[in-house]
Amino acid sequence: METMAKLAAVGVTAVVLSAVLKKNAPEFSLLLVLAAGLWMLTRAAAGLGAAVAMMRELAGQAGLSEVLLEPVVKAVALSILTKLTAELCKSAGEGGVAAFVETAGAALALLAALPLVRAVAQLMGELLT
Repeated sequence: METMAKLAAVGVTAVVLSAVLKKNAPEFSLLLVLAAGLWMLTRAAAGLGAAVAMMRELAGQAGLSEVLLEPVVKAVALSILTKLTAELCKSAGEGGVAAFVETAGAALALLAALPLVRAVAQLMGELLT
């Protein structure tokens, strides 16, 4: 909770400063937002690492292979990266590029999830025989 409060404070501060800068120096406004976003990501990365570790622990307790866990983690990571990149493009006034980023992210997430689909299909085949 404390970490989120700090992230929210930095986010609101960056938005307010960005609005002030946007009038006279829009390029610095974008750089400020990008720097604040990168700082927030580095702070949140530790939490993401803990979540992945917990998922591995739970998968081990359930007897699931890490091969099944990897596509989920990849798809989530791609989703986060796609969302951030698209929003940054939109902030820069490049809605068209944002749409392409979102489409590419969806395609790559599907590609990352295919091994999981294969594993589920194999499991279903084993259960039916």
